Amino acid sequence: MFRTAELGQAVPKQVFKTRARQLRQRLLEAQILLSRDAGFNVMIDFAGVDGAGKGSTVNLLHAWLDTRLITTNAYGPMTEAQRERPKFWRFWGTLPPKGRTSLNLSGRYSNPFLDRVHGRISGKEYVAELKRIQAFERALADDGMLILKFWMHLSRDAQEERLKALEADPEQAWRVTEKDWEHWEIYERFIETAERTIMETNTDYAPWHIVEGVDQNFRMLAVSQVILDALESRLPASDLTPAAGLPADNSEIDVADPLPERPEGLVTVLSTLDMSAKLPKTSYRQQLSQQQGRIHLLQRKALQEKRSSILVVEGPDAGGKGGVIRRIIPTLDARNYRVLQYGAPTDEERSHHYLWRFWRHLARTGKLTIFDRSWYGRVLVERVEGLASDDEWRRAYAEINDFEDQLVEYGTILVKFWLHITPEEQWTRFQDRKQTAYKRWKLTSEDWRNRSKWYAYEEAAHDMVKYTSTHISPWELVPANDKNFARIKVLETFGDHLEKALEES
Repeated sequence: MFRTAELGQAVPKQVFKTRARQLRQRLLEAQILLSRDAGFNVMIDFAGVDGAGKGSTVNLLHAWLDTRLITTNAYGPMTEAQRERPKFWRFWGTLPPKGRTSLNLSGRYSNPFLDRVHGRISGKEYVAELKRIQAFERALADDGMLILKFWMHLSRDAQEERLKALEADPEQAWRVTEKDWEHWEIYERFIETAERTIMETNTDYAPWHIVEGVDQNFRMLAVSQVILDALESRLPASDLTPAAGLPADNSEIDVADPLPERPEGLVTVLSTLDMSAKLPKTSYRQQLSQQQGRIHLLQRKALQEKRSSILVVEGPDAGGKGGVIRRIIPTLDARNYRVLQYGAPTDEERSHHYLWRFWRHLARTGKLTIFDRSWYGRVLVERVEGLASDDEWRRAYAEINDFEDQLVEYGTILVKFWLHITPEEQWTRFQDRKQTAYKRWKLTSEDWRNRSKWYAYEEAAHDMVKYTSTHISPWELVPANDKNFARIKVLETFGDHLEKALEES
């Protein structure tokens, strides 16, 4: 079954770049059309042998697509709350709404698969488990969900070569665990069980796609093409116009710069930052690998000691928040972190106190939660846009300080970053987004409206730092005109906070 995924297929770098640009643009177009009125949702599962690129493929999809429309679920051992309910309760609870996509790692196949590999259940019991999974998938597909499943494959020799290569690299050795080698020792049992799994559950409504995992470029193009073909087959053909560019709300991208004059005498904590800070590309590459390895080891220690971490990333539009987050998540086990992005509250969220939607997403001990925008929206966008009254946003400083005090007192490692850029750098990045097809979706009329209130936002950020940068929860202000400098600064500082907290404990 897997011989066709052991051919050593590879894609040259330049070919990959050309095809990736085209695929990325069309995927974004399909994703945005899906989010508007397609009337169906998408669930994509990744399984396969260790080292075949499941996690890195998910990370690259996050880099290519609009992450606001994606949820990544990585299912670890069942929690006490989950064990008190039927097995599929946690899978029902993480299904994406219509118009959205979920990417699943270690999903519904993982536990029964490993139970069978290790002989904890019989072949008959395993088939019964697969029948239950099929019934779940059938119910979702009948309701309109698009289900795609990928098995990322390496031959036994290729897997051994991959693991040894990683171990031989001092900056990558942290990626290989004892469990990886234990699984390699019983490779044949894995493959035998995988064949049975695919034969039993490869259906027209939830098909498996076997992808060779040796070459990252080949793997990413193969996965992306399957996803694109499946989406385009379901979306209205009349709406698919790749040549016309992405259907983003960018009708105002050619307007004159709406940036106002800087108010006379306005001096803020942000205007005093050294915005000329830079890091050469060669130094960046070396330090990136070092800091990623450091964070991985520290986060593993935090998991062992059951110390939760929260990373808050704030800043102006095009400030580089997403880029920073994408440099952190490759260091982590996908089962142990979650990235949350917050926009306007839903009707349900508006019916509660504004902190309710953040309290309800606090992770279990040992996990990392990354907030791409956060509860600080109360004293930033809601203040500037008049969505909160003066009394509401003024009292929010004390409410936020109390919220964060409770987190830290519980033992949570809380780190807050403001990534700051100058208005001139923002303009340059806006122009780049306008000219680059796969970035154009990011540029909306809301960005231009926010830019017209640049100094109101800067003053609000100044007050935010003044009232919520406390001894136990300080703000880390990062000059981010140079992306390389900002990314390394965030990784290094986050690592410092983790290291200090773990040493103190």
